[in-house]
Amino acid sequence: MLALGTKAPEFEAPDQTGKTHKLSYHLGKWVLLYFYPKDFTSGCTTEACGIRDNYEGFKKIDATVFE
Repeated sequence: MLALGTKAPEFEAPDQTGKTHKLSYHLGKWVLLYFYPKDFTSGCTTEACGIRDNYEGFKKIDATVFE
């Protein structure tokens, strides 16, 4: 668990299309990573809806959203 304010470690991961992303590609930008433990659970649905409902706000601050 990272402490609040700790710089995120570098990572590399594929998206749903197979394109590889690295955190370092987005230096200087807000990045939102969405992880969930299991499909069709209340927590995953609530979090996904929160991202969906606030998506325009994320775009206004030029955030990159990884789902």
